[in-house]
Amino acid sequence: MRTAQPVVLKAFSKGRKVAVLLPSNDRTDRRGSSRFPIEREVRYRVLNKKSNNEAGGGATINMSSSGICFSTEHVLLPGRTLEIAVSWPAQLNNTCPLKLVARGRVVRFEPGKAAIEIQHYEFRTQGSQGLSMPTS
Repeated sequence: MRTAQPVVLKAFSKGRKVAVLLPSNDRTDRRGSSRFPIEREVRYRVLNKKSNNEAGGGATINMSSSGICFSTEHVLLPGRTLEIAVSWPAQLNNTCPLKLVARGRVVRFEPGKAAIEIQHYEFRTQGSQGLSMPTS
């Protein structure tokens, strides 16, 4: 997915600089990995010591090999470390549901959604309890 990046031009008005934003013709996405729009159930918990076991749920908005953007009702400050479990669409041996469990830091937040940079991930079996957070 490509997004337009604004171009900042400097204009002068009576001796003052004024920033003018214009859409850029450069439509390249600077992300290192392609993002895929996929909606899957998410459970997460904040791993920082001062988090008081803060946890929540939501749904993925898009994913790549290096990050996950997801919906959330909580304020997740950039820099916080999260563990996130995503229900995975594939099954192990066509019988056992899987989940992607990833750890990473919040790199972006706006009301209703957050994005993490994945630092470590692994696939685990989901089990009969559904998408639950590990107690590791």
